[in-house]
Amino acid sequence: MLRKRLFALICAITFIFLSVLGRVFYVQIISGRELQEKAVDQWTRELPVKARRGVITDRNGLILAENKQSYAVFIRTRVVGDAERTAEKLSEILDVDKNALLKRINSDSSSEITVKRQVPREKTDAISKENLPGVYYCNDSERYYPYGESLAQIIGYSSLDGNGQSGLEKKYDEYLKGYDGEILYEADLVGRDVKGSAARYISATDGLNLKLTVDYEIQRICDSVISHAVTEYSPKAASIIVLSPANGQIIAVSQYPSFDLNDVPRENLSLLNNVSRCNSIVDSYEPGSTFKIITSAANIEENLRGNPKAFSADYVFNSSRFRFVDGRKIKCWSTHENGKHSNERLAEALNNSCNPCFVDIALSLGKDTMYSYLEAFGFGKVTGVDYPGEAIGMLVPEGAVTNGDLARIGFGQTIAVTPLQLAAAVSASVNGGVYYEPYFVSEIYDKNGKICEIINPKEVGRVISEKASETLRGYLEDVVTKGSGKQAYIDGYSVGGKTGTAQKYENGRIAQGKYVMSFIGFFPSDNPQYLALAIVDEPVGGRYGSTVAAPLVKEVFQGIIECKKIEKRK
Repeated sequence: MLRKRLFALICAITFIFLSVLGRVFYVQIISGRELQEKAVDQWTRELPVKARRGVITDRNGLILAENKQSYAVFIRTRVVGDAERTAEKLSEILDVDKNALLKRINSDSSSEITVKRQVPREKTDAISKENLPGVYYCNDSERYYPYGESLAQIIGYSSLDGNGQSGLEKKYDEYLKGYDGEILYEADLVGRDVKGSAARYISATDGLNLKLTVDYEIQRICDSVISHAVTEYSPKAASIIVLSPANGQIIAVSQYPSFDLNDVPRENLSLLNNVSRCNSIVDSYEPGSTFKIITSAANIEENLRGNPKAFSADYVFNSSRFRFVDGRKIKCWSTHENGKHSNERLAEALNNSCNPCFVDIALSLGKDTMYSYLEAFGFGKVTGVDYPGEAIGMLVPEGAVTNGDLARIGFGQTIAVTPLQLAAAVSASVNGGVYYEPYFVSEIYDKNGKICEIINPKEVGRVISEKASETLRGYLEDVVTKGSGKQAYIDGYSVGGKTGTAQKYENGRIAQGKYVMSFIGFFPSDNPQYLALAIVDEPVGGRYGSTVAAPLVKEVFQGIIECKKIEKRK
């Protein structure tokens, strides 16, 4: 009996021993890593090491967006001595709400709170003089834009946390932002540093840099021209976009109204949404007569292909001011009293911007042919530009389009386009007939200058032949030398282009006295290197694109000629 009790006792002791041993094994071996991590979390504190956001430069390396040194101020709440005094002093120095800060300090929900980010050095120096226990600061960075309002909509802005919110800052945020590091300090239970302990440093990975296709010299010219237009005409809005027809690179984008990237109106979301929109990309409008370039391109190409429905260069259009389509009258903008619209061929029709002639072209080519060109020229869809929120414009579905719709599309009504869509399409019509996808970023590179990615021009496809493009360029040069675009003429230089004056609609009806004036031009006309589209919305005292917008494009081209030292043609 005694032997049995002794055996049972030994078994019990053995069981207890094995249980304890198993628990030790579990704690040390199986759960060791997890528990170690928890211990580190409880006995260390972290100081963030902010990654530097990548810079943005123009095509020549001029910095357009960079970082300015600043600091982040935070509080270890368990280390704070006098909470009342701490809140009071920080509110005075950092302009924060004292009561709200005091409530956060006294809260049990967090052992560490961020008071304010992007604090300048003079503020942190003032904090240091106050000797406030538990108050710390670390390196931070603040986005800085050397040229303020220039390219504001294109570059975009970042949040206070360093995340891209609009424009290229948003589009390329994953490249620009980098990855934060940290410094780990051993700390006691209340968060004080343990004296003599060594810090562990995890370095930050800085963001990559962007090189744009933008030429700031030309951007500055466009900004100046927009400023002149606003002074002279007090418009509701105005914009200029400059492209390289040869490759789709966007060289400049300027608009009014705008805002200063260094003073973003974050508190007024309605205002911010209005001024931060790039009108040339995210908004659409009825182009009016500038669209006659596209209709002309389609007709010239179809004539060269032998399509009997296309009009030859020698065909004389009916000089009547009116066309009746599906029982409705479509009239020319002109009264035809000056006789210019008599005996018109296509070249003269472009010079005079005669609506009925382009009604004839659209209806003769027919819906299927016209829509094939609209598709090829990129209307009714995004261009693919590397910019967020691009609009597609408005194009009546082919299955729903009426003869009346088609007739008006021929001269730029019943269709809405973005300025970028139109600029890219006209570029294709005059560059030899090839459509290029427009783009902003040409290179992505690291802080050491190593190129990570090169973005080359993207050829989408041929839309018209070189012969058709050459013919069209000649017609459009005539528009400037002897037609409606005379105010874009520059002595000694070959400039081509087309005017546009479009009525505006409100509540489905024509708004009396409200117009959008535009001019799209290119030079040299025999080998276009620059194409510019100027749009002025509701100018005061201006009536036509020929008198309001054409001089703006001329001013842009004259600026380019001067800064690039382009010689007169021989």
